Amino acid sequence: MQDSIFSLFQTLLPAFIVAVIAYYFLSSFMKNEERRRRFITVRESQAKSLPTRMAAYERLVLFLERIKPASLVVRTKPGNMTKADYEQTLIAAIELEFEHNIAQQVYVSEECWNVIRAVKNTTIQQIRQVSMSHKVATADALREAILNDLMDKRAPSATAISFLKAEVNDLF
Repeated sequence: MQDSIFSLFQTLLPAFIVAVIAYYFLSSFMKNEERRRRFITVRESQAKSLPTRMAAYERLVLFLERIKPASLVVRTKPGNMTKADYEQTLIAAIELEFEHNIAQQVYVSEECWNVIRAVKNTTIQQIRQVSMSHKVATADALREAILNDLMDKRAPSATAISFLKAEVNDLF
C-alpha cells in the first residue's frame, strides 16, 4: 500500500510541478498581452484626442489674448457710455468670452484650468481697481487709464500663455 502511494506521489509530483509552471507562464503571458492591448488602445486614443486637445489649447490662447486689457479696450469702444457702464461692458465681455470657452477645461489639466480662471478674475479685478481711481471720471478716461496702467505691468494673460505653451510642450 505504501509503495502504491509512493508510486502515485512520484507520478503526480512532476505533473503538479508542470501544471504550476504552465499556469505561471500562461498567466504571465495573459498579463503581458493585456498590457500590450491596453498600450495600443491608449496610444490610438491619444492619437485621436491630440488634435482636439491642441484645438482646446489654441482656443484658450485666443481667449487669453482677447481678454488682455489692451486688446479688450481697443475692441470695446466706450462711445457715450458712463464710466460704470463701460466698466460693466468690459467685464461682461470677459465673462462672455470665458463662458464661450468653458468646455475647454475638459481637454486641459486641472492646474491649467485654474490658471485660466485666475487670469480671468485678476483681469476683472484690475479693471475694477483702475475704475475706482478718483482720477478717472469718464469712460474715455477709464479706457486710457486701463491702457496706461497695464503698459507698466505684464498682463496676467501673458503669464498664462507662457504656462499653456509649457504644458503643450509637455505633450510632446
